Amino acid sequence: MRRMTALSDPPAPSTVPPAAPAPATGARPDRAVIRDSLGVGVAVGVSGIAFGVAGTTAHLTVWQTCALSLLVFTGASQFALIGALAAGAAPLAAVVGALFLGVRNAFYGLRLAERLELPRWVRPVAAQTVIDETAAVALVQPDRRSTRLGFFVTGASLYLIWNATTLAGALGADALGDPSRYGLDVAGPAVFLALLAPRLREGGAERATALLGAVLALAAVPLVPAGVPVLIALAAVPVVLLLGSRRNRAGATARKTVGTAAGTTADPQRNLPKEDGR
Repeated sequence: MRRMTALSDPPAPSTVPPAAPAPATGARPDRAVIRDSLGVGVAVGVSGIAFGVAGTTAHLTVWQTCALSLLVFTGASQFALIGALAAGAAPLAAVVGALFLGVRNAFYGLRLAERLELPRWVRPVAAQTVIDETAAVALVQPDRRSTRLGFFVTGASLYLIWNATTLAGALGADALGDPSRYGLDVAGPAVFLALLAPRLREGGAERATALLGAVLALAAVPLVPAGVPVLIALAAVPVVLLLGSRRNRAGATARKTVGTAAGTTADPQRNLPKEDGR
C-alpha cells in the first residue's frame, strides 16, 4: 500500500531550465554575420589610404579625391580612373574606362535584388553599396535576414572606413609634397594590380579574361593614346564569353552524340527492321 501511494504521488518539480528553442535550419546567428561583415569592411577599407595617395599623385586635389570615394565608391573603377589620368589620358577616355569596369556592379544588383527584396525607398541607398565585397558577403548567407544584415553591415563599415582612409591618405600625401620623390607614385597601379591578382588564381573564364585583357592592353600601349589600352582590354570579356559559349555547345553536342552511340551499342536489335507480325 505504501508503495502504491509513493507511485501515485505527483512528480517533484524539475530544477533543470527548459532548453532554448533550436534556431531555424540553415540560419546563422546575427553575431557571426556581423563579425564576418565587419572583418571584410575593415580589411578592405584600410586600402583607401593607397587611393588617397594615388589621387594626389594624379594631380587631383584632396577634395576631388575624397569626392570620388564618396560618389563613385568602387575601388577598381576609382583606381582605373586616376591611373589613366596620371598617365595623361583624356578625361573622357578615363571616365569611360572606369564606367566599363563598374558595369559588373549592375549584374551584382540583379542577383542581390531577389535575395534582399528591399522596400522601394531603401533601394537607392542600397545601390550605392553594391560592390564586390557586399555582394560576396550577402550571397553566401543562407537566409534573407542574414543576407540583409551582411549586406548592410559590410556596406556601411566599408563605406565609412574607405572614405576616412581616403581623406587620411590624400592629406598625408599632400603634406609630403611631390609623391614621386618617395616612390608613392606607384601606389595606384600597385593596388590596382593587387585587386586584379585574385582573378589570376581563379580558373576558367576569370583567368582567361584577365590574361587576354593584359595581353591586349600591353599590345595597345605603343599604338594608341594613354587611357585607350584600358578600353581595348575590355574586348577580352565578349571574346572569352563567345569562346566559352561555343565550347559549351560543342561539348553538349559531343555528349549527345556519345549518348546516342552508347544507346545503339547497348541495344543492337533496336535499329533492325522488324519482320511481319512482330
